[in-house]
Amino acid sequence: MKHLNGKVALVTGATRGLGKGIAIGLGEAGATVYITGRTLDQSDVTDNNIAGTLEDTKLAVEAAGGICIPVQVDHSDDEQVRSLFERIDTEQSGQLDILVNNVFSGVRVLKEAYSEPFWKFEPNLWDAVNNVGLRSHYVCSIFAARLMSKQSQGLIFNISSWGGMFYIFGPAYGAGKSACDRLTADMAVELKQDNITSMAIYPGIVGTELMSSFFEEASSEETPENLTGFGSRENWETPLLTGRAIAILASEPNPINFTGKVRVVAEVAKKYNLVDQDGTLPPSLRSLRFLIPVAIPALKNYANLIPDLKIPWIFILWITRLQNLG
Repeated sequence: MKHLNGKVALVTGATRGLGKGIAIGLGEAGATVYITGRTLDQSDVTDNNIAGTLEDTKLAVEAAGGICIPVQVDHSDDEQVRSLFERIDTEQSGQLDILVNNVFSGVRVLKEAYSEPFWKFEPNLWDAVNNVGLRSHYVCSIFAARLMSKQSQGLIFNISSWGGMFYIFGPAYGAGKSACDRLTADMAVELKQDNITSMAIYPGIVGTELMSSFFEEASSEETPENLTGFGSRENWETPLLTGRAIAILASEPNPINFTGKVRVVAEVAKKYNLVDQDGTLPPSLRSLRFLIPVAIPALKNYANLIPDLKIPWIFILWITRLQNLG
């Protein structure tokens, strides 16, 4: 369904992974999608380990029936970001309906650092994880809000993570994602008067380059304890599911009702009868169908018999606090 026809969206960090899947999901829903990244086409590729370009994403969005406009942007440079929004303002007559803050440059450093404690690395590990990431989300939200406030409507989605609640990839990552959730909530307070919605999005285990490399290169003995049980790929999502979840949320008649909230991709998909690329729907990470087989591996083959019931946030926060109290 083209329920976003006539809408203009911006997805940051869309050369590959989640950003690419989100752009495709918005494009197949009918939106005109601007995408950003540092690599425009193969002529810009200088590292053989980097997969994906803006042109690749553009072709994928067009194959899904969408309109895609790639813009080469280094999100560590505020002036390039300012120019991006000025271009959208000019080309779309001031219209910007959806911003998806997804850009993130910490994949490689997290992959290199995940098996060691944070204090064995230089302080710039923090910047590598949170500069083009958390800070970039704040900067883009400033410029997006200036356009959206003139229309008295708009949606800002911040791609966050369960790492904001539980230890996953280390202190720098966890602090950045927890701050992303707080940024979402506090922006919602100040944006509400202009009818601009701010939401945090929690994908599940997504088969991006980061997650795939963690489980392909690490033996079972090397897999961190906190990731044990997450390598069961039947529970993995593709980036497209996040795109479809964002697209359906953006089509809600009164999205302001959800402002400041965290939305879980698998739970949004279940509510709106969405499916992933292969036609399936993985369970939410706080569903009993996911959690029980992780806790009791012998029940893995019986997962479909376990109720797909979610654990309320209050219990997750309570468990986290108990863990922190030791």
